[in-house]
Amino acid sequence: MMRCFIWVLLFSVQAWAEPDFSMMKHTAQLSALAYVEGGKSTELESMGHKLVREATLPVVEVSYFLSVYQGMQYLTVRGTANLQNAMVDLDIHLKQDEQLGIAVHQGFANAALAIFNDAKPYLNQAQGIRTTGHSLGGAAAVMLAMYLQEAGFKMDQLITFGQPKVTNVGGANRFSNLKLWRVVTTKDIVPLVPPLSPLQISNLDVYWHMGEEIILLEGSNYSVTSGVKSMLRATKFVTSVPNESNLEAHKMHTYLTLIQSKQAQANEVPYKSDFSMFGFGGN
Repeated sequence: MMRCFIWVLLFSVQAWAEPDFSMMKHTAQLSALAYVEGGKSTELESMGHKLVREATLPVVEVSYFLSVYQGMQYLTVRGTANLQNAMVDLDIHLKQDEQLGIAVHQGFANAALAIFNDAKPYLNQAQGIRTTGHSLGGAAAVMLAMYLQEAGFKMDQLITFGQPKVTNVGGANRFSNLKLWRVVTTKDIVPLVPPLSPLQISNLDVYWHMGEEIILLEGSNYSVTSGVKSMLRATKFVTSVPNESNLEAHKMHTYLTLIQSKQAQANEVPYKSDFSMFGFGGN
């Protein structure tokens, strides 16, 4: 039965358009800018954006800004920047969200809902919205897109960087229509958390990633995974020991450097992994 379930997941994955690395660079610059204290208006203007709202929200201590660029609204969420944010990251218990009708990571949900309530009065329901962010910011950006879609807003392309998981199999399926590119680097272990052990796969309440995973490789190369293949990458966490290399791989400047190397030319190559489970490999 479990093998049948995996087959269903493997072949029910929706494929979106090829990654647009110019758009990816643009949103990566926004995610990097989210870490800058003050002075965003000038930098955003140089990118062609008009700053509409910027706020640091109490209790959850999460920052975000809303800007408009060429008729598109961008909600950019800052990633982990202090101890309070780290505690949000560690709140990994799945809890049913009555508004969304799915089980979610409670810490990320609290952050996203706070942003949703603060930003809603400033949003134009007639215009499309893109959400983006790095690390915790990426996780909150995905959940924010869920709340916005449920409220009737028009969601466009979502792009996150080094984003951890936010929901389970049922939740990922419920919002599979969201156009999400999860951009990751090969040694960044944050996208692999909360961790998944092969022994837990029989429990359908395990954390599960949404969207397409864009793996940034060296030079002009990149790979794309999703569904089961993406899940198999996450099993590596159980044998990974965080080190300086993992930390460097998670930094926003690493993402920006790898994305920049794909501006002139980007070549998709198969993702290769020596891991397999229940007869499925990562290749």
